[in-house]
Amino acid sequence: MQAAIRLNYRDMKQVAIVVLCAMVFCGFTTNKPQDKVLIFSLTKGFHHTSIADGIDAIKLIGEKDNFIADTTTNPGLFTDANLKQYKALIFLSPTGTGLFNAEQQKALVNYIHNGGGFVGIHAATDCLYDWDWYGKLVGAYFVKHPKIQQATLNVIDTKHPSTQKFPAQWQHTDEWYNFKQVNPDIHVLIKVDEQSYSGGEMNNNHPISWYHEFEGGRAFYTALGHTKECYTTDTLFLRHLTGGINYALNRK
Repeated sequence: MQAAIRLNYRDMKQVAIVVLCAMVFCGFTTNKPQDKVLIFSLTKGFHHTSIADGIDAIKLIGEKDNFIADTTTNPGLFTDANLKQYKALIFLSPTGTGLFNAEQQKALVNYIHNGGGFVGIHAATDCLYDWDWYGKLVGAYFVKHPKIQQATLNVIDTKHPSTQKFPAQWQHTDEWYNFKQVNPDIHVLIKVDEQSYSGGEMNNNHPISWYHEFEGGRAFYTALGHTKECYTTDTLFLRHLTGGINYALNRK
């Protein structure tokens, strides 16, 4: 009887140690700080109704990929102190010029120089034409677009997180931007085949998504994302966007 009691006590002690270790481990994992991103979507020009869908989609991606997404249309939040909390900034179809004053511009520059990540989506190239540094960061400026239509995308790089294991060609419906002032240092991920739709004006050398390391930081851009369907039903686009965000977050 006594031997049985001693055995049970030892067993209970071992169980208690295991439970305690599990509690400590769980405490560390649940208390681990999540990465944070800031979605900026101020529009002083055209306002894309799909912005709201894009915000919802990015928040859902964050729930799955362990990051928190804050949202703002307030350029006043672009200060050195505030931007320090974010590992990536996501410019979701902002439009217009004069979005930032000189101090806010400096804060964005400092953020990138300190290793911050940047994601530009769709109309992120249709803003800040008055700021050459931003044009180099995002990679190009929008010129004009034809009507929304389906086109063939040619995936150039299948090693990047945003295009990994993608098919060589991809049929997609979107608003096809023509660009100017394309930064020669960008690494092109996807091109759109101008023979597959009407309105391309880049001599069939038409990048549609790219990335580059820029002045200490990382930048990813996709011109896709005009329509609501991109964010609600297009699983391939959502994979593309997820990979781009994870690149900006500097995740392996």
